[in-house]
Amino acid sequence: MPEAATANRLLSLDVIRGVAVMGILVANLPAFGLPEAAYFSPLAWGGTAPADLFAWFVTFVFIEGKMRGLFSFLFGASILLVTDAAERHGNSAAATHYRRMTTLFLIGCAHLYLIWLGDILAHYALVGAIAFLFAGLSVRWLIATALLLLTYATISSALGAVILFDSAAQDSPHAVAIWNSFAIAFGVPPRADMLAQIDAMRGSWADGVAWRWHHAADPLTVLPVLAPETLSAMLLGMAGYRTGFLTGAWSRARYRRWAALCLGVALPAYALLGIVTMRHGFAMPWVYLNAMVLAEPLRTLGFVGYAALLMLALRPGGSLTTRIAAIGRTAFSNYLGTSLLMVAVFNGCALFGALSRAHLYLTAPPVWGLMLFWSKPWCDRFHHGPLEWLWRSTARGEWQPMRRISG
Repeated sequence: MPEAATANRLLSLDVIRGVAVMGILVANLPAFGLPEAAYFSPLAWGGTAPADLFAWFVTFVFIEGKMRGLFSFLFGASILLVTDAAERHGNSAAATHYRRMTTLFLIGCAHLYLIWLGDILAHYALVGAIAFLFAGLSVRWLIATALLLLTYATISSALGAVILFDSAAQDSPHAVAIWNSFAIAFGVPPRADMLAQIDAMRGSWADGVAWRWHHAADPLTVLPVLAPETLSAMLLGMAGYRTGFLTGAWSRARYRRWAALCLGVALPAYALLGIVTMRHGFAMPWVYLNAMVLAEPLRTLGFVGYAALLMLALRPGGSLTTRIAAIGRTAFSNYLGTSLLMVAVFNGCALFGALSRAHLYLTAPPVWGLMLFWSKPWCDRFHHGPLEWLWRSTARGEWQPMRRISG
């Protein structure tokens, strides 16, 4: 492959990854600043004023699930990038990959229990370990397997919706127990439980660790629930890399068709689901049905459409493209750095649970500005972001070169 093509390929992946990291910040803001149940339901906490409901609706339609899916999409492509490079250098692709996943899992667990309960890294490490087993499949089989996994995930979520709607129609102790278990994430838990989380998050660092240790879902427990959708996105990312979709090999007309088709279906359908959810007053069965069942296949269309749109927006050499690509090259550092910053803001300054949902999103632009400010100068001077360097060094068992040698 010509050197210019390689450079463009890496630029496209970095730009999409950079946008995903910036979008994930927006998706995670309710989890940074509000009790757990408020992520899906404004009734739980954060206010139901028109501005709050508008903020919920916009993020539900344009952000929720799609940024995480976009990041999973890129993660699958990155698996092939790393393993292909290992083989070119005469190293074992399997050994290289599983060392990386082991290191990522340990970092993710530290992030989950010591910093923030919304960690996704440990989950990615576990699913990434599984995804490697599919890396040798042809593009056709990668896509077919991904769609089969997506179908399974949708059906599994639908069974949960059936159970939830059934429990809503009954008054037995068993039905009440089911209802309360769903309410932790999709409804309105007891106010005392949410106040306990707020007190822990506003307390000392040790208070937060203790709360997460007892309440955060551990990565192995959630793996059977979340893995099918995540693995589906990773396998599609592998297919996107192999077909040239993610490397800029397609024509602009083809990217336009895919962006128009995927987003033309996904976004209006998401808007309809959001309207239905609001019209039902955020009743928990409808929150779950629309966010976890009917939106499942739409998320895939959404992140594929966003990826195609970003390929069209790519401007090699442009100032904004270059800065967003730098965010993508330091995505690991920006992701964990954002957690540290937002936990310091919301927990350290006792703002957890204090802001409305609408006001939460005012914190996003300054953090984006910080990402844009530091990432490019760092990449101009160093080969890797600080945490990327640590990840590579620990996974490979030796310190990696860091500073660029100026000529």
